[in-house]
Amino acid sequence: MLLYPPIKDLLVQVPSRYMLVNLVASRARKLSSEAEASGEPLEEKAVSLAIQEVADGTLTVEEAEAEADAQSEEE
Repeated sequence: MLLYPPIKDLLVQVPSRYMLVNLVASRARKLSSEAEASGEPLEEKAVSLAIQEVADGTLTVEEAEAEADAQSEEE
């Protein structure tokens, strides 16, 4: 169970639970793949890092959408 940060605090940053789950999962996959490519282990679990980024405001829905658009244009 997620105790910190509380879900209600995360939902201030992201408009819906569904979007929050997708945002965190996407960022966690990216963090994991970057760590694997560099060969450096993560200090915490990727999901925990992604949730903390949302709580801190460094990961937003707008940034994730812009990154997804840029990635789809590359393909």
